[in-house]
Amino acid sequence: MTENESAIVRKFRKELNSGTVSLVLLATLDQATAPLYGYQIAKQLEEKAEGGVPVKQGTLYPILRSMNDNGLLGSSVEPSVSGPPRKYYTITEQGREVLATWKSEWMSTRDFVDAVLKGDIG
Repeated sequence: MTENESAIVRKFRKELNSGTVSLVLLATLDQATAPLYGYQIAKQLEEKAEGGVPVKQGTLYPILRSMNDNGLLGSSVEPSVSGPPRKYYTITEQGREVLATWKSEWMSTRDFVDAVLKGDIG
């Protein structure tokens, strides 16, 4: 792959990920059995991903803060025995409602894209 092709792929991946990271974060917190802090969320995503996580750990924190500010997540800060205090996140009821809507939108978009890529639309 040429340097230009590599740059194009990175740009496409960034654009694609910008809309899906929030959906993945909400789904991860919805499935959690206990509040999670950022590093735990990142590790869970790494475990679920094959071939690497499509989002860097550093980009998770601004998205978590934004979703917290918008009422989709709740948070609490707790002391840590191994460093600074940690901010733990949970999904709110509003977050669950938004997640349901986003899941539906994702599935519709995924189905449309799959159909176009297979040549089923035209």
